[in-house]
Amino acid sequence: MTEHPYEVIIVGSGATGGMAALTLAQAGVKALVVEAGPQLSVKQAFGSEPSNTFNRIKGILCGEKRIQSEHPGFWKANPLLYANEKQNPYSNPVDKPFIWTRGMQVGGRSLTWGGITLRLSKSDFKASQSDGYGPDWPITYEELAPSYSATEKTLRVHGHKDGLEQVPDGDFISPLPFTKAEKRFKTSINNSLGYPFIHSRGFGPNKVSKSREWPRSSSPGSTLKMAIATGNVALLSNHLVERIVVNKRIKRATSIITIDQSTGKRKELKSTLIILCASTINSLRILLNSEASFQENGFTDTSGELGKNLMDHISICRFFSLPREEQTSDKGNTTQENILSGAGSFFIPFGQNFINSSQRNFHRGYGIWGGIDRFGFPKWLQNSYSSDIGFLIGHGEVLPSTENQVTLSKELDRWGIPIPHICMSWGQNEKNMAKHMTETILEIINASGGEAKPLQNLLNLTLIDPLIKNAAALQEEAPPPGYYIHEVGGARMGTSEENSVVDKFNRLWNCQNVLVVDGACWPSSGWQSPTLTMMAITRRACLEALKSRHD
Repeated sequence: MTEHPYEVIIVGSGATGGMAALTLAQAGVKALVVEAGPQLSVKQAFGSEPSNTFNRIKGILCGEKRIQSEHPGFWKANPLLYANEKQNPYSNPVDKPFIWTRGMQVGGRSLTWGGITLRLSKSDFKASQSDGYGPDWPITYEELAPSYSATEKTLRVHGHKDGLEQVPDGDFISPLPFTKAEKRFKTSINNSLGYPFIHSRGFGPNKVSKSREWPRSSSPGSTLKMAIATGNVALLSNHLVERIVVNKRIKRATSIITIDQSTGKRKELKSTLIILCASTINSLRILLNSEASFQENGFTDTSGELGKNLMDHISICRFFSLPREEQTSDKGNTTQENILSGAGSFFIPFGQNFINSSQRNFHRGYGIWGGIDRFGFPKWLQNSYSSDIGFLIGHGEVLPSTENQVTLSKELDRWGIPIPHICMSWGQNEKNMAKHMTETILEIINASGGEAKPLQNLLNLTLIDPLIKNAAALQEEAPPPGYYIHEVGGARMGTSEENSVVDKFNRLWNCQNVLVVDGACWPSSGWQSPTLTMMAITRRACLEALKSRHD
């Protein structure tokens, strides 16, 4: 079945899909957004307790959410927002685990996004110029800055102008305040160690339970909502994209093949421009299944780079207790104003600007995200009422490696499509960085007067301990790749079709009306949370596509 042609088809409805839809819709372009999962109401998406907890446990026991339950976000969100692993399988080598978190519904993973918005720095775009490792981006910070600003203004993100090179200032609304414990922590770190300490940047707490509105950090609550309101954007949910159809004679994509997940029927949807926003690994799966080596009517990747150089951020997490001041000893419960969120937290952003840089034995940099007295644990769950509970999570840049890649397995899913095979492991550079992170985190905790402790020693977890005792976040070592949900790479941007999959405006070299704008296009990962940069890249690529449309 072939449907009537659309001017633009956007694959994916999350952070980048929403931004693509909004950018094009505001220019008067008629677009169709295709989403693999269903369209949920706000009530369905966020659920309620105790049913969410019951469904989490059920999902683990029956094997539908077992892998994704490794991530702490699973334990605070509705498990419905995490993909069914039995229906959507992937494979990896036994000795190379990969935790792939997916959100298959309208809004995608923007519904579970932590909401941190950090810009990459000038040096992040040209990192190899300082260490000689890997490719640089084919674009500069200055080229992306206007789209950074436009995105921040559209989303109205909180932040403070700190004047740091490693995290450039943006167009913010006022920052959210530190908790009292964080203020004391900041003073200790500044005085004892001289480390930078800033307000985190991004979104405030999700108050959806009270307002029954989509959170502003989600695409249904911001970009996608605004795009649909223009009347120029239609939404097709519950349709999985199998592949892109290409006219090899003119090197142009003509359509996509979708599968209605409620009936299993395939549809061919025609379009003059196709934009992949399906998230890194899903977009790679579509591209690999659309390439000439798999499809007679596929595009040609002359670089040989497609699927290679997958990256994620390596992370180390430590919990700690901080003695509570006398006057705050009766305030053990977190209020709505200081609940943990993207902007309601702090950063110690080193980047590559370490004070003792000569002692490093690794390339690139990392930052440390944290929060104190923001969890909202009830008093009966805490083992001590005289201290505040905090956490520090280091996340650092991972170097691109051709050994880390996504390929297509011989195993097929329920629709007869090859499942992705993900092969990724940490290299020696990442292991050295993780060791440095651990030492730095413990140094910071000790300098503050706090004490690093396992979460099990801070909270009474008797009821759920059997389910979470092996969780990646609670181990001493760095969790496996995928855990931090910042996967990027595999279809990198570059300067020629010999060294990259897409050009500087995100167009496939040999199929210029296909744009790859999500994390798949990244040549290097930086250390910062990537979503803001993904959205800015999407906006820039769509604006260029609009120019070409009028030429």
